[in-house]
Amino acid sequence: MDFDALRRHPDLEAPGLAAADAADRLILDESASALAEVAGPPGSVVVIDDAYGALALGAMDAGARGVRVHQDPVTGERALAENAERLGLAVDERPAALPLGAGLLAGARVVLMRLPRSLDRLDEVAGLIATHASTDVRVFAGGRLKHMSLAMNDVLGRWFERVDVTHARQKSRVLVASGPRQGPASDWPRSARDDELGIEVVAHGGVFAGTGVDIGTRFLLGVLGDAVPDAATAVDLACGSGVVAAWLARERPRLVVRASDRSAAAAASAPLTAVANGVGERVEVTRADGLEHLPDASERLVVLNPPFHSDAAVHTGIATHLFAEAARVLAPGGELWCVWNSHLRYRPLLERIVGPTRQVARNPKFTVTASARRAASPLS
Repeated sequence: MDFDALRRHPDLEAPGLAAADAADRLILDESASALAEVAGPPGSVVVIDDAYGALALGAMDAGARGVRVHQDPVTGERALAENAERLGLAVDERPAALPLGAGLLAGARVVLMRLPRSLDRLDEVAGLIATHASTDVRVFAGGRLKHMSLAMNDVLGRWFERVDVTHARQKSRVLVASGPRQGPASDWPRSARDDELGIEVVAHGGVFAGTGVDIGTRFLLGVLGDAVPDAATAVDLACGSGVVAAWLARERPRLVVRASDRSAAAAASAPLTAVANGVGERVEVTRADGLEHLPDASERLVVLNPPFHSDAAVHTGIATHLFAEAARVLAPGGELWCVWNSHLRYRPLLERIVGPTRQVARNPKFTVTASARRAASPLS
């Protein structure tokens, strides 16, 4: 397997950001004998949270066929498809992307996965594997040591009789789980009420802030009532669990909110949050890379609490991409309302990409700005 041939595109690409790492290689090495045992029957191998295709394509290189995959970010799903094409795989030979659930895992005997940083995500995934995969399933879950914790062993131990730990190599390690427990069903998605905001939050495992409301979003909601009050529609970009979308729809009874997130878990959670707050018919949720599903100059209000990391990589390119998407979709005079950690100093970037930017509110940690989209130049 030529890992150097893999790319991250259409996800963020920059010096120092690789499409495969030592953890991917270790997972494939530790699972080699298990993969050899199931190489014949198609559909025995499932890959979960593969970053850009190294695990799925590596398993196929080891002889696996009919590989099923689930990647949370839509950009990772597309990167895998592009890498499969780059390696010359015919369309009908490529891994099949499926939603996280019974259809993905039914009959699986080997599961390869990158360990998520969220214990909630690990709990939801492990519960689904234990419930739906074959009773002889073996799970090879690996990651970089700096992102692993002993609590991950405990989470896997809740769902599996045995959890083995491999030797570390190149600052990576693999947990091997087997013997799925026959116990209570998974309780995901979960919900909780935020009494201060009067909002019910519903979330799948791994969604940013879970069933809570992060302090940046809470600060933003405190001033969002003044944002383009006569807009007929609004966009909740990088919507997460859908708190902003549900709050806006509740506060403005005639408003339609178009929410989007590249995460499958977020895109599944946001509609549930909307329904739980009685605004499901006015919140439209799309899994998308930015705002690719919306036309240019079509919206007067975009709201954003931008993530500043892509998986484990911290990079300003993520915010730059989202600001550019907001600028493209905003109609002239429309506004992007954004909350950000003050130390990131996004204001010059917002001025350059979107347009004139004013400070709406600031506290010791966060800044809320409103950036007005410039009118198009006659020569543009």
